[in-house]
Amino acid sequence: MIRNVILGLSAATAAGLLFVNVYNSLIDAANWSSALPDSVVAARQYFSVANPGNFFRIFSPINQVLALIAVLLVWKQGGHARYVAIGSLVLAVGADVLTFGYFYPRNEILFTGPLTNNMETLRQAAEQWTSMNWFRSVMCSVNTFLAFTILVITSKKSA
Repeated sequence: MIRNVILGLSAATAAGLLFVNVYNSLIDAANWSSALPDSVVAARQYFSVANPGNFFRIFSPINQVLALIAVLLVWKQGGHARYVAIGSLVLAVGADVLTFGYFYPRNEILFTGPLTNNMETLRQAAEQWTSMNWFRSVMCSVNTFLAFTILVITSKKSA
């Protein structure tokens, strides 16, 4: 019973991250990249108290811990369940690696660095951020699918 609750929390957390990430692409990025540089100035003012990073800094590590626990919970089942759980964990960690390595430098250009950058630098950072965030959403989608798959596999075996 507790195993299914933890696996359900893992899947729900992965799904939550996915939908917040998609929201960032559809709403936030569309707004702050619409009329550079004024839109970035407005986004900086809007994000002055809290920004999407505040959410991701809490829930992304929780997602990774729950994915690791999922691996441990299904390890004895071996085979398919183990590989699905490992895949979910790899994607959860991989999304954060991508965030630190790819998105943070662009966040610096867009949201914290001096606005003395030329327009081409801002435009390029915004376009790169937006296009790669869709790739990160695909990673989050597959992670969510795998997390729910683990829950289904273990539920069938315990029924």
